Amino acid sequence: MDKSEKIKLGISIGDFNGIGIEIILKTFLDKRMLDFCTPIIFGSTKLITSYKKNTNINVLFNGIKQVDKAIQGKINIVNLWKEDIDVELGKPTKQSGKYAFLSLEAATEALNNGSIDVLVTAPINKDNIQSENFKFPGHTEYLESKIEGDSLMILMTNKIRIGLITGHIPVSKISENITPDLIKQKVAILYTALKQDFAIQKPKIAILGLNPHCGDHGVIGLEDDEIIKPTILEIQEEGKLVYGPYAADSFFGSENYKNFDAILAMYHDQGLAPFKTLSFGEGVNYTAGLAKIRTSPDHGTAYELAGKGQASINSFKEAVFSAIQIFRTREEYKSLTENTLKTTHQK
Repeated sequence: MDKSEKIKLGISIGDFNGIGIEIILKTFLDKRMLDFCTPIIFGSTKLITSYKKNTNINVLFNGIKQVDKAIQGKINIVNLWKEDIDVELGKPTKQSGKYAFLSLEAATEALNNGSIDVLVTAPINKDNIQSENFKFPGHTEYLESKIEGDSLMILMTNKIRIGLITGHIPVSKISENITPDLIKQKVAILYTALKQDFAIQKPKIAILGLNPHCGDHGVIGLEDDEIIKPTILEIQEEGKLVYGPYAADSFFGSENYKNFDAILAMYHDQGLAPFKTLSFGEGVNYTAGLAKIRTSPDHGTAYELAGKGQASINSFKEAVFSAIQIFRTREEYKSLTENTLKTTHQK
């Protein structure tokens, strides 16, 4: 893609009774955003018009029937449905879950077939979106089922990146899921992402321990000594700069995280609790490891803020910029590696 060409940025609306549509529209109130991308929202003009009336957000948009009809310099809305919908701001409903899925499904299909370049997803409610077509604990798992590749959830700002070895699983299942193969797989995904998506030539990765104090030599669990440490040594033998395990309770407070390009946490809250303490409302959730690029804000539906005009756009805006930057970096990486291969073969 030519650098002067605007990236086609797909957006799924999430749960429309939350703050998703509000932060989308408020982000593009700043017309300068249209200099960076062509936004394509998957929803309906009727719904967005209704939302505008409820929130007094005055933005102009272009209704289209197909993605390829999107116009640069405008906010485009793909009309996926024609019916009127009751908006009940602040209240999760079966209807808002149903249409959140329809938006996500259409946006994912467009991402897969190349109609859009990147996808930014507004927050869903993981309960009311469940149906025969969506039986997943979250966006990450759904997208992994639809897009080529193996996923890794990364929460990130310009100062910190935290990936998760296990994602949306119950705490009671964490230990049995921590295996050498899974650790190696997640390290490989993160290592590749740091190189191709963030242009870091020799990534340095920290891995957190599973148990308190990394097990204290087996006094508080054996997983760190018997599974995690030997696996890290094996990975180091491949020439990768991977270190650990580090005791999670002191790793962030001591600011040791600043010495690494990324961190791998063993489970969801081990990584996300410190991340959101350090960066809440400014961070981005990036699904690494897939053939296509998806980002989202680091927060949820925030029903308590819906319709009050108080929702911050910072995280969503960062998700937009991150998707654009990662797309550009990955394209450049592909170009450089392809040219290297051509030169090698010519010799």
